[in-house]
Amino acid sequence: MSGYPTGVSLRARLCATLLAAGRPVSTPDLSKALEVSPDAVETAVADLQEALDAADLGLLAEAVAGGYRLVVHPQVVPNLQSFFAPPPLPQLSSAAIETLALVAYHQPITRGELEAARGASCASTLETLQEREMVKVVGRKDVIGRPLLYATTDRFLVEFGLASLKDLPPVTDAPAEFLRG
Repeated sequence: MSGYPTGVSLRARLCATLLAAGRPVSTPDLSKALEVSPDAVETAVADLQEALDAADLGLLAEAVAGGYRLVVHPQVVPNLQSFFAPPPLPQLSSAAIETLALVAYHQPITRGELEAARGASCASTLETLQEREMVKVVGRKDVIGRPLLYATTDRFLVEFGLASLKDLPPVTDAPAEFLRG
């Protein structure tokens, strides 16, 4: 038996679910929440986006971090900046960006491997990236000392607008200074 009232369309339920979630929701999770097949979810997402475009609502059903989320359409964002204008987060330092790029392309990676690649200490940089939820500890390397292994998070994917790590530019296109290791 469905938990939804009779007559509520799949598109409406999907839109409400994405709006209420406020974060990317995977196809399997949407399938379970909406009580439909994963294929029906994919079709409903496309249908929702067509409806959003046709209604000119300034919203986008975005594929990001292995799921979907409802966001303000990028074309509308410039008109909203003065309205919302939150204080920007301090930008990442060049050391943090370099470390983040190394983690993204070589994960899982130890602090020692990062420091060897960068030629500098990464302890405080890794701490900053963890505080910003851009990297996380994903285990320990099976070597003497069992150093921590670091990898990027879903927040990293969201912040950089990537659906998955497969969307990272090829290493040959990345700036050479980020990939010394």
